Amino acid sequence: MAKLPVEKMRELERRFSEIEARMSEGPSAEVYVKLASEYSELQPVVSKIRDYQKTLAEITDLKAMLADKATDREMRELAEMELPEAQERLEALENEMQILLLPKDAADEKNAILEIRAGTGGNEAALFAGDLFRMYERFAATKGWKVEVLSASEGEAGGFKEIIAMISGRGAFAKLKFESGVHRVQRVPETEASGRIHTSAATVAVLPEAEDIDIEIRPEDIRIDTMRASGAGGQHVNTTDSAVRITHLPTGLIVTSSEKSQHQNRAKAMQVLRSRLYDIERQKADSERSADRRSQVGSGDRSERIRTYNFPQGRLTDHRINLTLYKLDRMIEGELDELLDALIADYQAGQLARLGDQP
Repeated sequence: MAKLPVEKMRELERRFSEIEARMSEGPSAEVYVKLASEYSELQPVVSKIRDYQKTLAEITDLKAMLADKATDREMRELAEMELPEAQERLEALENEMQILLLPKDAADEKNAILEIRAGTGGNEAALFAGDLFRMYERFAATKGWKVEVLSASEGEAGGFKEIIAMISGRGAFAKLKFESGVHRVQRVPETEASGRIHTSAATVAVLPEAEDIDIEIRPEDIRIDTMRASGAGGQHVNTTDSAVRITHLPTGLIVTSSEKSQHQNRAKAMQVLRSRLYDIERQKADSERSADRRSQVGSGDRSERIRTYNFPQGRLTDHRINLTLYKLDRMIEGELDELLDALIADYQAGQLARLGDQP
């Protein structure tokens, strides 16, 4: 196990005390909100650091008591009984703090942009894309997160050829970021008279919402085209040129939005474009920093098959961590905590292993 970074622990305690002092001075509302946010982030970490230090001091005292020949028999017996309990408590605190002190992903606290696209499998793939979107929508509801559809292209038999949504809520990206990749489904379509199982797929991309300060888009780098928004079957939804297509010329990225308001469409399309460009920058930085994001939980590459949903067997398998759960019906209803927590724990274990390998 990697040693606890003592200097970092001292720095976090110092910063925490500094924030407490500044908050008590009655700063402006804007400054107070920023300080309170950092305070709430640091509080659980500093609380554990203090528990650790207190337990460490307790163990030192108990060992000193046992080493002192002047300690009477009753006190010695008490110390012998309390020492193993304190050492066990210290080990548990060390494990918890190893996780709390891992390097943070700067994007973890951001909102998430969820993109789902039907892959191979025609109508069945579109229906599955719809099932995945509803699964994430229900999961978001259990967390109190807000889901806003930014753009959607419906499938001919239902579901979606493509749907993009913003999931707003604290830690949304941290919880969902390992969902990127190819999701495969095995089930019998309702139209299949012979009962034959079909396999289809959908791709999921989860991007952190980028703010203006994260990514600057120069006006000369984009081309904005307006089009008539069309509904299913090609009929015009309205007679105005409301749909917006934005092309980012340096990268060739194209984003469209086709709600009724052209102003809203432009804002939504820019939001998605900014987040995609931010994701490209993050991926580039990740590859330059070696295998950080690709470690135990895979690369999140859109072409990588990460999970299989087998409906006849009620089975969900995540191939990256070899986890199989026979509760597909509940998971498709949004009960994803067990799965997502296992992915996060596996990723953290990989980070800890790499820290332990460092000299």
